Amino acid sequence: MQTLPDVAVVVGASGGIGAALTAQLAADPAYGRVLALSRAPSGPWPRHVTQEFLELADERTIASAAALAATLGRVRLVICATGLLHAARLAPEKHWGALEPDALARAFAINATGPALVARHFLPLLPREQPSVFAALTARVGSIEDNRSGGWYAYRASKAALNMLLRTFAIELARRAPQAICVGLHPGTVDTALSKPFQGAVSPAQLFSADAAAGHLLGVITRLTPADSGRVFAWDGSLVPA
Repeated sequence: MQTLPDVAVVVGASGGIGAALTAQLAADPAYGRVLALSRAPSGPWPRHVTQEFLELADERTIASAAALAATLGRVRLVICATGLLHAARLAPEKHWGALEPDALARAFAINATGPALVARHFLPLLPREQPSVFAALTARVGSIEDNRSGGWYAYRASKAALNMLLRTFAIELARRAPQAICVGLHPGTVDTALSKPFQGAVSPAQLFSADAAAGHLLGVITRLTPADSGRVFAWDGSLVPA
């Protein structure tokens, strides 16, 4: 009987961290297939990397991508490397007077609802009797306990919502697949378009390249155990407060 290859899935593979994660997973012999999902082409990649379109705001594309992943082999790792901090007519709020309902809705759609729908369709693919990981990129500013400066309402609240979703997924996942892990990962400040306008106050030692950030995150993933499921970990393996 032919053994099915282990599959790693990256959602947001055309982004800075997503592309770096895809490249490092493609070079990892532990994964015979890698599925790179994004709105824009993210390659070129080796032949064992499959690219497919995915739009977080369109659940049909998420369901289609999950169906494709199931045909590639055993899905052992899913990383949702997506996020929205700023865009046209969307910027971190400095005070409550800057709150706008459309901006709040958009932040929640990308930072919380989108990853939740990815989990809805990909968590059932994780094996019942073998180790596996579902991880989503989150942010330290999503920590309620760690919030001492205020501001950034939409981003903070949407990432806090994501953290709660991951915790809740982890509880249900443990009943179905005891060796599976569901976590949030905080990559630190990474030199990507997402953080570019906010890098001025960051020391060079704390500003990571996308390749370095991907290496940090994959290193954290390799050290996780089922007891860690439902928690949020920073790039250095430290626990981020809830």
